[in-house]
Amino acid sequence: MPYDENQHPYTGPRRSRRGLVAVAALVPVGLAGWLIWHGAGGNDAPGPAAASTPSSAGKPGDAGPTASPSLSASPSPSASATSSRAPERPRAKGPLAGKVVVVDPGHNPGNFRHPSEINKLVDIGTNRKECDTTGTATVDGYREADFTLDVSRRLRTLLEKQGARVEFTQENDRPFGPCVDERARFGNEAKADAVISVHADGSGTGNRGFHVILPALVKGGAADTSKIVGPSRDLGERIAGHFLRATGSAPSNYVGGGTGLDVRGDLGGLNLSTVPKVFIECGNMRDAEDAALLTSPGWRQKAAQGMADGIGSYLRK
Repeated sequence: MPYDENQHPYTGPRRSRRGLVAVAALVPVGLAGWLIWHGAGGNDAPGPAAASTPSSAGKPGDAGPTASPSLSASPSPSASATSSRAPERPRAKGPLAGKVVVVDPGHNPGNFRHPSEINKLVDIGTNRKECDTTGTATVDGYREADFTLDVSRRLRTLLEKQGARVEFTQENDRPFGPCVDERARFGNEAKADAVISVHADGSGTGNRGFHVILPALVKGGAADTSKIVGPSRDLGERIAGHFLRATGSAPSNYVGGGTGLDVRGDLGGLNLSTVPKVFIECGNMRDAEDAALLTSPGWRQKAAQGMADGIGSYLRK
């Protein structure tokens, strides 16, 4: 199955890890090193955090109908198929006061119960794609949908402490979805200053590392990214740099040529956005070494911190 915003088995060639030592040290050598070094703050950036030692996470969930115990709330049978915003949460004063961040936790723990709904094709401007999918999972059954919600909640806490207003596209509060086009509209209608869609990849064993997906210049149908390409790249570079610093994880060895960045023109969540938006693939759930990180609560906190630092850097500039 082709790699896309919904389901993540990557079928392209593996990329070389050459130059990743320099990148991980935040030394600005060549394009790859410069992008990550610049995103982390240039000369003022300290070295990366040491790679975390994964804790034993057990099996928080599986690929079938058993949800993670920590995310056990079931969608209400009467939940709307359209995103509805929760009442505004109290906000602290801080450097991000007045800023709106939309966090898009990839997939939905209930998607597997609604195959016909999530397989429905929706317009992404350039063509039509499935509404959504179930996402991927580790070999031991920890689901991407549970991972994205956990990291997104941690990210929300960190951003709210800085005064930002944070809205979710879904929080396991609806039976399935939202569809990828609705996820884009959510950020647009919120007039978000920044949007991040949180994911984990489902590539082959040996493919490791994170990457941030940036919108390509796309014009077609309802899609026009011309106004967000530049701001989204700035946002993505900052997130990539700070994510590396916070987690110690290297940029992907199979996407992005060692830069930790990938430009895509085939994702509805980006094509239909009118506000700065990026996706982050935090690691590869199908690789044992990456899976050990992704299932570690301590590492997930570092991942959320890296995203929060990158978003904060972008919003405070």
